[in-house]
Amino acid sequence: MSSRNSLVSICIPTYNSKKWVGETIHSALAQTWENKEIIIVDDGSVDDTYQIIKQFESDNVRVFRQENKGACSARNRALKEANGDFIQWLDADDILASDKIEIQLRNSNMNPKSRILHSCSWGFFYYCTSRAKLRPTILWQDSSNIDWLINRFGKKLMMPNHSFLVSRELSELAGPWNENLKINQDGEYFTRVIIACNYIKFHPNSVCYYRKANADSISTKNRIIEAMSFANNLCVDHLINFQNNETTREAAANFLGKFVSDYFYINSHIIDENIKRIVNLGGVVNDPERSRKFIFISKIFGPKTATQLKTKTWKLKVFIEKWIERALKLLGCK
Repeated sequence: MSSRNSLVSICIPTYNSKKWVGETIHSALAQTWENKEIIIVDDGSVDDTYQIIKQFESDNVRVFRQENKGACSARNRALKEANGDFIQWLDADDILASDKIEIQLRNSNMNPKSRILHSCSWGFFYYCTSRAKLRPTILWQDSSNIDWLINRFGKKLMMPNHSFLVSRELSELAGPWNENLKINQDGEYFTRVIIACNYIKFHPNSVCYYRKANADSISTKNRIIEAMSFANNLCVDHLINFQNNETTREAAANFLGKFVSDYFYINSHIIDENIKRIVNLGGVVNDPERSRKFIFISKIFGPKTATQLKTKTWKLKVFIEKWIERALKLLGCK
């Protein structure tokens, strides 16, 4: 099938997303790629999300509702309902530039059986996409799957899930989203997608926007750290099972090292387990470099308190940034 005739399914899972979901759906409807359908699955929202998304229901916008089972369950339901030759994942608070999909498909000799994965440029934003800064990394280039994974893990980089356009073939080869995961669901899923692909094609002029997480989503609670560790180690399992050599082991150790560094002073057996795995992978764990302020506070109140204070300071910074941009939005910033 020619890509010009390809149907694209834009899959949007929602849960208590009334604040953003309308804007997200509008960005899906505005796609200049005409042959598209939009699949929205509400995961048991208890706010007005379902009422909002129902207003968009039409011949090419299908809305489903299920009891609360988690984002991955909603994504799997969306994939089950999708008829598209290509899948465009889109979380309920993120935005696609209007020509994002068209640029990725235009002039591409591909079909639903293609194992080429398409990616694009992206930037963080809070309220105004016009203020998003596109900051290229080594992942912003054409790449083999193994080189992409080594760079992603080894340099601790990321790409949001809506930066990709996934063929039906790759979706089937990767399998369903893992409904046991609470955190880093997209990182684990797209590790499998990338392993299944033959090549990643990067489109620099195709753009999407990733809304920055709420500050409240950052936590040092043990159950959150445990969920992060589980997802991170599953990603490492996929990489090592795909290719186990000195280079991939080093990349995996660096990836886990970032997690350990972020939570180094949390007194938890989870951190100890990650340190052991890093050593088994051939890596070395050093005390993370800390600022003089952090060291000073640690000496007085202990490292755990210093870590918690650092997190609260980051949350305050995010809070200020968000409200500045919100004010600009009210003044007409797009």
